[in-house]
Amino acid sequence: MLCSSEFNSSLPNCSIWERTNEDATFAQGMVYLTDLLPHVEEVLKEKILQATPIRGGDIHSAFCLIDSRRRKWFLKANSAPSAALMFRREAQDLAILGAAGVIRTPKVIGQGQSKRGDAFLILEFIDSGRQTPVFWERFGRNLAAMHAQTSAFFGFAHDNYIGRLPQSNRRCSTWAEFYASERLEPQMRLARQQGFLDKTAERQLDNLCARLNDLCPEEPPALTHGDLWSGNFLCNTLEEPVLIDPAAAYAHREMDLAMSRLFGGFDPRFYTAYEEVSPLEPGFEQRQTIYQLYYLLVHVNLFGASYEASVRRILRQWS
Repeated sequence: MLCSSEFNSSLPNCSIWERTNEDATFAQGMVYLTDLLPHVEEVLKEKILQATPIRGGDIHSAFCLIDSRRRKWFLKANSAPSAALMFRREAQDLAILGAAGVIRTPKVIGQGQSKRGDAFLILEFIDSGRQTPVFWERFGRNLAAMHAQTSAFFGFAHDNYIGRLPQSNRRCSTWAEFYASERLEPQMRLARQQGFLDKTAERQLDNLCARLNDLCPEEPPALTHGDLWSGNFLCNTLEEPVLIDPAAAYAHREMDLAMSRLFGGFDPRFYTAYEEVSPLEPGFEQRQTIYQLYYLLVHVNLFGASYEASVRRILRQWS
């Protein structure tokens, strides 16, 4: 998630700034950059000549940096107490997904934390290309190949985050156990603690969890991105897909596909190419809401009651 901000100031070693946003965002970005710049330059072994804020999300501040050799880098920054761990887990997830060798991820350059407590992550900067039919077909085929990377268990070697929410990845022998105990039930508990949903919704979720073995096809654990919406991939200048901001795990492959359909933004060629490589079991169009329920619960916990109606609709559908 990226913070949308553009501003103008005389930051040391930075020559071009253009302020077009709110004072609070401007001030926060200035604080991060003033504090972190020496640490970033130490990692890169270069002076930063230019920094431009990047628009996008609402969790981290993000910047495009240009160093004295005219190389571009992507910087994320955050002062939250959990930020250093969030960036460490993001770096691990990116490395694991990239190591599968089928879909690119940005190379992790470095990470760290200032004495003041601001955390940062430096990544390879990905220049954008055109999302042509070739791109979408390649993306679908490559995602199917990534999903073919499997494990003995559902879960992951480490816990991570989805957005700013912790995500447990305790290893489980069945998809039903993992999805219930590590995904749906923790989000429902958090929603109830925050005053969202009610006991009826909680009971409906229990009923759904009891039926997961029958509702979801039995498939091996698949290496998944975990948060595959249209803001979490890029198209580079070679028309290759590049995955960013993962919440990775060995999970049911239909999770990624269901999330990709929740908010749209994926070309039909993507799905056609995927199924040419790895056809889905019949009935996915109906059961995709089972997987989307997790992401909607996450949205309830991150953004509030506006997502409750969608959660209740799915619970009624499957309970």
